[in-house]
Amino acid sequence: MTNGRKQILVTGAAGFIGMQVASKLLDRGDAVVGIDNLNDYYSPQLKQDRLAQLTGRDGFRFEKLSLDDRASMEKLFEDHPFDSVIHLAAQAGVRYSLTNPHAYIDSNIVGFMNVLECCRHQHVAHLTYASSSSVYGANRKTPFSVDDRVDHPVSLYAATKKANELMAHTYSHLYQLPTTGLRFFTVYGPWGRPDMAMWLFTKAILSGKPIDVFNHGKMQRDFTYVDDIVEGVLRTNDTIPTAQAIAASADDSQTGAPYRVYNIGNNQPVELMHLIKTLESALGRKAEKNMLPMQPGDVPATFADIDALQRDVGFRPSTPIETGVWKFVEWYKAYHKC
Repeated sequence: MTNGRKQILVTGAAGFIGMQVASKLLDRGDAVVGIDNLNDYYSPQLKQDRLAQLTGRDGFRFEKLSLDDRASMEKLFEDHPFDSVIHLAAQAGVRYSLTNPHAYIDSNIVGFMNVLECCRHQHVAHLTYASSSSVYGANRKTPFSVDDRVDHPVSLYAATKKANELMAHTYSHLYQLPTTGLRFFTVYGPWGRPDMAMWLFTKAILSGKPIDVFNHGKMQRDFTYVDDIVEGVLRTNDTIPTAQAIAASADDSQTGAPYRVYNIGNNQPVELMHLIKTLESALGRKAEKNMLPMQPGDVPATFADIDALQRDVGFRPSTPIETGVWKFVEWYKAYHKC
């Protein structure tokens, strides 16, 4: 606690979700230390522009460092008595993991190990971290429930996120470190990532270029607006899990450790072609479509069961795709001055 307000570490503070989580924490009066390595997986300028939204705000401090730099991470935690940690930094992207696998091990496995160890040794009260809907792999049962088995990832990215949940559970069990994993479902909105469909489609349509439509447009995604994700992150971070009493007939989600996992999704899957039509409407232009088969590592549909999230923290995402797309397009045009 710093001057009567919580001090919270946000990793990936220059990222799409991290910047907006940090901003909301500052809005409510928390002190935030943000870290990011500002790598070039996508435009470092976009990351700098996001950081500019935070720089100079009361209570915010930024440090450039990589999660896999163990010595720097240990010093960071020694210098700052964090009340909680919101870990959003990761090497993202399913397709990129097919060609750059080592980046995922360095950031998502080694980096997460360093976060866990630092939280353990500095007695952090709660670690909230980003998992992903990709852990469900080719799961055919819908909606996806946190009680489902997730033992068959179909990308290395998904495998690292599943590994994070297992690692977190180990630390919750062995050291009573409260951890909460959040399985995000296809996040979109202002300040989004340029490697994701919303940005790629918008850029192509505005420039009159064709868009790649995988699985011939039959993909379904539980598109979740970023404001809903941020609200879910803050609410779960404020709700510190306690050890659970295990009933004789307990399911796999009851472990006896201060450990939770939640889905954060819009609970309303949208077909890719509907998203494209909504974008066309918001942009006032038709898209030229390049219809393609399913890509390796992709899944045909995602659909979040959010009953546990609503039960435990009283929140369920609700922003309709039409509202979110218009807000994204409005931001995109302003950001690119087009």
